Amino acid sequence: MADSGELTLQLHRVVAAPCPEVFRACTEPDEIAQWWGPQGFTTRHIDLDLRVGGAYRFAMQPPDGEVFYLFGEFRAIDPPALLEYTFRYEDPDPDDRETLVTLAFREVGEGTEISFVQSGFATEARRALHDDGWTDSFDRLRDVLSSRRGDQE
Repeated sequence: MADSGELTLQLHRVVAAPCPEVFRACTEPDEIAQWWGPQGFTTRHIDLDLRVGGAYRFAMQPPDGEVFYLFGEFRAIDPPALLEYTFRYEDPDPDDRETLVTLAFREVGEGTEISFVQSGFATEARRALHDDGWTDSFDRLRDVLSSRRGDQE
């Protein structure tokens, strides 16, 4: 990461599915709803206009709490290798600001390596919150994709 003074989150995962399948899981509303969010959260509604300049908006439901919304705009789309978008909360916490998410997908063996970067956090506490959420989300994505592989064997 370049030393820009911004707080950045970086995660890497390998999942047992080819790049096109992983890319679809990250870009199709019915797919996203199966894994998006921390453990116990559900994604109740997804609006998604998958094109550069297009927007998305997700309604998230925590296990014990009010529905909240996150939204953003797609900045780069290069199937099945790259997805980049802004990330904002509606009614944000005072320490929230728009961040930039970059997902790069690369085939490794019979799976896909996901390289995730989210940059532009205002505080370490908000970066840590996203670290927890994305870690859970990627675990859920891995489980969804692995269960499909098991179904095909």
